[in-house]
Amino acid sequence: MAAALLIDGPSDAPTTLVLAHGAGAAMDSPFMAGIAQQIAGFGHRVVRFEFPYMAARRIDGRRRPPDRQPMLLDAWRAIVDGLGGSDRLVIGGKSMGGRMASLLAAEVGVRGLVCLGYPFHPPGKPERTRVEHLSGLTVPTLVVQGTRDPFGSPSDVAGYALSSAIEITWIDDGDHDLKPRKASGRTHADALDTAARAVDHFLKSRCR
Repeated sequence: MAAALLIDGPSDAPTTLVLAHGAGAAMDSPFMAGIAQQIAGFGHRVVRFEFPYMAARRIDGRRRPPDRQPMLLDAWRAIVDGLGGSDRLVIGGKSMGGRMASLLAAEVGVRGLVCLGYPFHPPGKPERTRVEHLSGLTVPTLVVQGTRDPFGSPSDVAGYALSSAIEITWIDDGDHDLKPRKASGRTHADALDTAARAVDHFLKSRCR
């Protein structure tokens, strides 16, 4: 059965951004819906899909752990093929979804990679990094990361050997969902707007 897709933005957009969800929230979660719609508002086509374990939850309501990495990567390959190949695609997603995209972006030959809240390490375990492949990444890449993200703070990331193809936009006081604290004086909507503008600039300047 073909994967269900949620699509925002014009069908004739020069670039299509494909976003996968994170480990615990579906493709229609408030974060995924909000960021997709804001990016689409700049004239981009944004496609969302779900990994098999999340699609199964939608059918029977039973929570499952994420599929193993080979199945997640195969799901990504199927989506890229189903959308007609990589020629006009930029891939990425939230947390785990973006990380899986980063593992095969070069393999499938997409134009770029967008990671929203990259899981550089598990919370509280900075020694367990997930960055080895990022040092040799050649695909143009944007990481949008909150400065309070427990999966990777500015001080954490400063110590990594990241490829020059990777640029990072920091969302001030943002958590893993880019949400700032009320005391910061900024709202979640403000943060998502900043993130969407960064993605828009990246797509127009580095992925055309």
